[in-house]
Amino acid sequence: MHNLKRIARIRCDFETKFGLPRQSGLNESLTGRIVFEREYRSPDAVRGLEQFSHIWILWLFDIPEREGYSATVRPPRLGGNERVGVFATRSPFRPNPIGLTVAKLEKIEIDPSLGPVITVSGIDMMDGTEIFDIKPYIPYADMRPDAVGSFAEEMKEYRLKVEDPKNLLSNFDQEKRETLFKTLALDPRPAYHDDPDRVYGFLYAGFDVRFTVDKGTLTVFEIMKNEF
Repeated sequence: MHNLKRIARIRCDFETKFGLPRQSGLNESLTGRIVFEREYRSPDAVRGLEQFSHIWILWLFDIPEREGYSATVRPPRLGGNERVGVFATRSPFRPNPIGLTVAKLEKIEIDPSLGPVITVSGIDMMDGTEIFDIKPYIPYADMRPDAVGSFAEEMKEYRLKVEDPKNLLSNFDQEKRETLFKTLALDPRPAYHDDPDRVYGFLYAGFDVRFTVDKGTLTVFEIMKNEF
């Protein structure tokens, strides 16, 4: 067995998994900063990477350790009731909890104390996620226009209507407000939840964002400063 080394962590506005897009690229305005561990902060390590538009990121799912694994899982987008093979899904509950993200490379900056810092967009990782590797996305090799997405294709156009009757989203600047709006429209709830009276919530940019969903409309219910 080879020991994987953490090379970096992602820094972003999502402090918990709830609320994050279920796949990368669904919310292109969601940005993060890749901050390398001290031993990998050499500018030479990213030399030439700025010439690529996108990168692959291999990272660690933050889930409790479990003994063994289940050969089948219930994908949220199948309603949480139908089982399929774990290797036919991107569920985090797998023999090795490794995530794979393709993200747009926005810029690389050299920080005096942190070394090279990579800003990426379209991420699906929460703040502090451990990163194992970064590779350039190569269109001629990585893109497959004729690929078939099975059950995952059925939900790719699904969106909620977002209403903010109290103008609570004004707590955020324009960039963060746009990111949050798109996150809410993607429906952060578990796919099998359909209770119009239930109040859901997640942490974003230091705020606790709470909302309800009824008949395809998400209503922002409350936004409070997170004091913890």
